[in-house]
Amino acid sequence: MESTTQRRKSGINLPSTMSETSLRLDAFSSPPSTKFQSRTITNLGSPMSNRSPRTISNLSSSPSSKSAATCSDRFIPCRSSSRLHTFGLVEKASLVKEGSGGNNDAYSRLLKSELFGADFGCFSSPAGTKGSPMSPSKNMLRFKTENSGPNSPYSPSVLGHDSSLSNEVSTPPKPPRKVPKTPHKVLDAPALQDDFYLNLVDWSSQNVLAVGLGTCVYLWTASNSRVTKLCDLGPTDSICSVQWTREGSYISIGTSLGQVQVWDGSQCKKVRTFGGHQTRTGVLAWSSRILSSGSRDRNILQHDVRVPSDFVSKFVGHKSEVCGLKWSHDDRELASGGNDNQLLVWNQRSQQPVLKLMEHTAAVKAIAWSPHQCGLLASGGGTADRCIRFWNTTNGNQLNHVDTGSQVCNLAWSRNVNEIVSTHGYSQNQIMVWKYPSMSKVATLTGHSLRVLYLAMSPDGQTIVTGAGDETLRFWNVFPSVKAPAAVKDTGLWSLGRTHIR
Repeated sequence: MESTTQRRKSGINLPSTMSETSLRLDAFSSPPSTKFQSRTITNLGSPMSNRSPRTISNLSSSPSSKSAATCSDRFIPCRSSSRLHTFGLVEKASLVKEGSGGNNDAYSRLLKSELFGADFGCFSSPAGTKGSPMSPSKNMLRFKTENSGPNSPYSPSVLGHDSSLSNEVSTPPKPPRKVPKTPHKVLDAPALQDDFYLNLVDWSSQNVLAVGLGTCVYLWTASNSRVTKLCDLGPTDSICSVQWTREGSYISIGTSLGQVQVWDGSQCKKVRTFGGHQTRTGVLAWSSRILSSGSRDRNILQHDVRVPSDFVSKFVGHKSEVCGLKWSHDDRELASGGNDNQLLVWNQRSQQPVLKLMEHTAAVKAIAWSPHQCGLLASGGGTADRCIRFWNTTNGNQLNHVDTGSQVCNLAWSRNVNEIVSTHGYSQNQIMVWKYPSMSKVATLTGHSLRVLYLAMSPDGQTIVTGAGDETLRFWNVFPSVKAPAAVKDTGLWSLGRTHIR
């Protein structure tokens, strides 16, 4: 009865014929002063007949039973082939009281040797990394998920976190920028022509919008919504294009008779008239000093207000009407698009195009130079093409293209963010905002009932105005400001409702 009570106190379930003192290890025979003089072996594993037992010394039977000398129910296998690398050990031995100094390391080594055998040190990291996976730098008996195949449902990529239970919190994805789906102002524009080859809307740097309606040009001042009639060409002529200078003081007008007129926008006074074209002048483009005009006569003329002649040079290269024309921001290159499906790039030092880009399969009216990257040009094709293409004008390579699904009428690059807006005709009549270079859609805006043929941007780069043959001008807040990219500020320039330009 007494021996049974002692066995219960020791926590070891030994046979009745075996005493606790008979189970000892030679590896721990040490001087009497050693704290760890002897340790008992607990049952850490189940018997496995296919593993050779580790040598245990002084394991003898009690004198009261001779059969226990040849048979034992305690089998301790060799764990050299076990998957012990899936477990780690504590970084600091917490079983020893604080202040015991170097005894922590000694205790950890002795404990590992007793639990896992003298060959414990032969384990190596399965990944071949420095140090043993059983080193004290790991937490004891902390399960670590083994490397699983890519199809495993328990792989870290499927679970969304790694098995080390890291405290790092992944940064949540940035929510997409919200673009209002409706225009914040609508203007009536009677007699706004539904003609793909005309360019009848432009917004100056002084916040004045110019619109060509029939034979007249009207100026709408955004700060006070005041409408001014700039000119009337009379019954024999009509407006085909308008374009402000970069300073916003003067405006050029192209007419159906082939004339190019320059007007002072503040005084509503004509200062110059250029000839040279044989038929309508549908597109204009200002550089810092030169005014370029494109016509149905397939020619591009360069006008200089400082000289008395009608034009200073002529660019001949298109085989059909010139309908797209844009100077680069550094005034070094001029891009032109035509009804012959060609996109040409010119410079001021040559009368021949330096690049001929022929990938479009329809008329090229939509042209835009990137303000963020030198030599990056975007172009859009008509109904049979529907693609926006991006070009490196340094080497003539096409960088990317995207099929928009409908006729591309205009392109404009945001100055505040690296995004581009396109307007479309057949058959969606929508406005689309794209993120460059991924060309992911930021917003798709609808409202016009006919082709969105005209596009201009406000001086602050936040608002665009679009015009269509439905005789309306619609103002949209599509781009953020430079100082507040998360939201578009309300400048107070607009008021809701419909205002007649006429």
